[in-house]
Amino acid sequence: MAVINRIAGFADEMTAWRRHLHQHPELKFDCFETAAFVEERLKDFGVDEIHPGIAKTGIVALIRGQGDGPVIGLRADMDALPITEETDADYASVKPGVMHACGHDGHTTMLLGAAKYLAETRNFAGTVALIFQPAEEDGGGGGVMVEEGIMDRFGIGEVYALHNAPGFTEGGFYTTPGPLMAAVDTFHINVKGVGGHGAMPHEARDPVIAAVGIVQAIQSISSRNHYALDDLVISVTQIHTGSAENIIPETAYINGTVRTFDKKVQAMVMQRMQEIVDGMGPAYGVEAELNYEVWYPATVNDPAKTAFAAGIARQVAGDNMVIDDAGREMGAEDFSYMLEARPGAYLFLGAGEGAALHQPGYDFNDDIAPLGASFFARLVETAMPPVEGR
Repeated sequence: MAVINRIAGFADEMTAWRRHLHQHPELKFDCFETAAFVEERLKDFGVDEIHPGIAKTGIVALIRGQGDGPVIGLRADMDALPITEETDADYASVKPGVMHACGHDGHTTMLLGAAKYLAETRNFAGTVALIFQPAEEDGGGGGVMVEEGIMDRFGIGEVYALHNAPGFTEGGFYTTPGPLMAAVDTFHINVKGVGGHGAMPHEARDPVIAAVGIVQAIQSISSRNHYALDDLVISVTQIHTGSAENIIPETAYINGTVRTFDKKVQAMVMQRMQEIVDGMGPAYGVEAELNYEVWYPATVNDPAKTAFAAGIARQVAGDNMVIDDAGREMGAEDFSYMLEARPGAYLFLGAGEGAALHQPGYDFNDDIAPLGASFFARLVETAMPPVEGR
């Protein structure tokens, strides 16, 4: 691994930042302590401008190089997850029921490491826009930052981001041009019937039977209403109803997720789900209502920017440590909003063996942080080389 020497020199400092952030996780847009910590570090580094309070607790900071040039955006997410930590680390979360189970503490640290190096060396012509965003896990903070105008306000022309990947070779990079991760939607279905005694179902209108019928029909969308080679996932993940074995309840609730890449497939799912709910209600003599929420769009890498970023990854990690045609997956990511606004690329950085993301035993691998910081730094220096003679 070709970690930049200067970044390797403050690797222990980066570990200390990461573990501090790990101990103090915050949810959604309420990343106040995290943003304050980030802002304090950026001031210490001597960046040129710090703009806090974007999307409530997001920050954009600018580092200017040697002369005029383009503006490259580098993004890290800051929020944690509502999970009780089970790592037994001496730096474990001090907040009950909240932990960094996805490595956003490490992502923030990698970008801070790149910021420290770039603010010291400024071996580039142009400007780096450091984007620290809240609410990636829930709330679409990346989309809110775009809506609040960061791309135009700071003149950002292209954007890049990294995400750690447990279970993938430590220090290896993987990505793909074009669609990388799916769009994600959520659906809620409320069924209202007439409750009654479990021994007298003829006097009730059973929402449980209706809910079961609706769920079974929804599962037929994937198997009977779409082309098998078009990626689609529909998962019913919650059914809540009832209170006792001898009571037919009055209501039932169904919840789940939809993952797509093609907007036509997404529209088909929305239409079929509405038709199913509208038809099943009268069929079972109950009222049924669908609330379909369109969330993050698909994460789509710009092919040229992806090829460039993969080349930088090879410089940092070595040719045999980069896969640039890894294919797409059904997870989702709100960096998609930034990639809709500007060309760029999203890459995964292997973290080696360990607990998977979103598990209570997960912990970010501090050994890969200098590599991620070096990737960001080399990307900037290669994309915006300083003008000769300056």
